[in-house]
Amino acid sequence: MTRLLPCIIFTLLITTACDTPQEQPATLPEAEATTVQLSRIFAEFWEEYLALNPEFATYIGDNRFNDKFSNDISPDWIARTQELEHRYLMDIQKIDPNLLQGQDRLSYDVFVYSRETSIKGFKYPEELLPVNQFFSTPNFFATMGSGKSVHPFTTVKDYEDWLARIDGFEEWMDQAIVNMQEGMRRGIVQPRVLMEQTLPQLSAHVKERAEDTVFWGPVLSFPATFSDADEMRLTGMYYKAITQKVMPAYRRLHDFIKYKYIPHTRETVGLNALPGGEDWYTYLVRRTTTTDLSPEQIHNIGLQEVERIHNEMRGVMRAVNYSGDLKDFFKYMNEDPQFYFSEKDQLLDGYRTLKNRINALVPRLFDVIPQADYEIRAVETFREKSASGASYMGASPDGTRPGIFYVNTYDLSARPNWAIESLSLHEAAPGHHFQGSLTLELTDLPAFRRFGSYTAYGEGWGLYAESLGKELGVYTDPYQYFGALNAELWRAIRLVVDTGLHFKGWTRQQVLDYMYANSAVKPARAVSEAERYIAIPSQALAYKVGQLKISELRDLAQGELGKQFDLRQFHNQVLLDGELPLDTLEKKIRRWITAGKTD
Repeated sequence: MTRLLPCIIFTLLITTACDTPQEQPATLPEAEATTVQLSRIFAEFWEEYLALNPEFATYIGDNRFNDKFSNDISPDWIARTQELEHRYLMDIQKIDPNLLQGQDRLSYDVFVYSRETSIKGFKYPEELLPVNQFFSTPNFFATMGSGKSVHPFTTVKDYEDWLARIDGFEEWMDQAIVNMQEGMRRGIVQPRVLMEQTLPQLSAHVKERAEDTVFWGPVLSFPATFSDADEMRLTGMYYKAITQKVMPAYRRLHDFIKYKYIPHTRETVGLNALPGGEDWYTYLVRRTTTTDLSPEQIHNIGLQEVERIHNEMRGVMRAVNYSGDLKDFFKYMNEDPQFYFSEKDQLLDGYRTLKNRINALVPRLFDVIPQADYEIRAVETFREKSASGASYMGASPDGTRPGIFYVNTYDLSARPNWAIESLSLHEAAPGHHFQGSLTLELTDLPAFRRFGSYTAYGEGWGLYAESLGKELGVYTDPYQYFGALNAELWRAIRLVVDTGLHFKGWTRQQVLDYMYANSAVKPARAVSEAERYIAIPSQALAYKVGQLKISELRDLAQGELGKQFDLRQFHNQVLLDGELPLDTLEKKIRRWITAGKTD
């Protein structure tokens, strides 16, 4: 795909088209010195951050640390990260923000927000809960080492780097055991149901032969440029590392969890059941949503949205001449064979065909298109049972690796064909792939913004992208529109059940009952989703909170600008400054509206 140049251009003391703050300009020498100081802080912070987070460096295409794997749950790593955050917050606070304009002021605000939010989080012992079935470093490491993910396997050094990286992974796995032992001592342990789901994920990497593991993938795919001697040497080294390091590490953690940890896990599932858990969850809600909304407020928003979307669904029932109530319609949509594929390849082909159709429609609503492409893959078998319905992995910044839209093909009876349009809009174009790739292409942004992430912005954009279906030219089939409504309903339900779990003390069964009563969901998905919310408290809130904010800002801009409102330009304003905290995004859009009214 092609794209136009973004409207963000860094120029000294000139307000950019994408952001128009109203501060008075400082004098030229003073502003120049401040801009130089600001750039130095950003660059030095980023260098230190990448050194502490080598896997993230690999993910963004910086291969300098490819032989390292961070022990990011160790006391030393946590202490070093705390020191980094405090030092750079103090450093940037020496700058007078009133001397900054345009992108510089926006970068300052985002940087300060991020440092302050991170610092507040250090009081909560996340490191004592290092493993669950959904957010799992052992799973990430397996995907990374498969030869089909972010770690490159194109040179001999790449292969040697991976062998060195294994040593860091071993340290992480042993640290996880130490941390969970401390968690047992302090009464900070995972719910039993999550740990039972984790065991098969770990054992999947313990095989009779190294050749049967996912880690043997790179050995089967040596580049043609490798010499016979290098292939023979690396084959032996990989066999030794997998059999003597990798598989034993998975076995140690598996056996510890099964025999030592699970007997001490808890029957409760909410974060509020842990010491200090209610305060911990409130912090996570604010960090995830980047707003000051309370768990109670979010719970009530969810209840209101569920009712509103139910009414929209009743309109679809009338359109297809369905007689019966909404619960009957859910049952029909769940059980009628016409809505399901019989083969996994049919599901994947459906998404691939849709990709071409949507790519042709996107210019209707967007005049800036990302250069990066994406491919569609099935979720790997070792994690498909516990994985969500779909996910997206971003393209590499240098363009050598496309984005990956992962489709879960496990249990086709839980993957209705009426869901594919909304899911594709969310994960691919104009959703995550679109937004994430455009951000990577904003090469003039400071690296911490170009590669930064705010869940409420990213997932909010994904859900907002789903809402564009009719304007874009999809959802022409009323059943596909039902799929879009059901997807939106699911995000509204998340507001109810996540806060229900972690703030109101709901049980796992209460969550499942609420899902079955209010949506067209099959047990396989309901269970995996419920356990996902248990595993990563607050993450599920990001989608609906973010989408509501973006939609609210669109309505505000359209109302204020009237005939001057241009939807493509609004989308540029949301997309072409990278990911932002929602409160920062709102301030930016309001400035843009004010500037538009005075033009």
